[in-house]
Amino acid sequence: MVGIGFAQKEKKEYPIIKFEARTINYGKITTDSSGRRTFKFTNVGNVPLIISKVKGSCGCVVLDFPKKPIMPSESAEIKIVYNVLKVGRISRTVTVTANTKKPITVLKIKGRVLKNK
Repeated sequence: MVGIGFAQKEKKEYPIIKFEARTINYGKITTDSSGRRTFKFTNVGNVPLIISKVKGSCGCVVLDFPKKPIMPSESAEIKIVYNVLKVGRISRTVTVTANTKKPITVLKIKGRVLKNK
């Protein structure tokens, strides 16, 4: 007899995080510019999204992210600030850890900081 005595496994559902863009391009900015930018996203899954950690690849990025669950169809933001006082190329990553099927999502920031004239 098929199915008798065997527990059927439940299929686990995961939230799905959909970013408007996975890369922020600062372009060419000067040292007197604002380094503030935002990664906007939506939970397009059917269960609450919980972001447990957001980490920049260096100390130049200050992050703010939602600490409460993001419900299905709800949007939120991860805010970053790049230290524009350091002249040169910007090439950094922001790693997001969440309760998604693949728990790690890597976002990128790029551009170039020029000395203010």
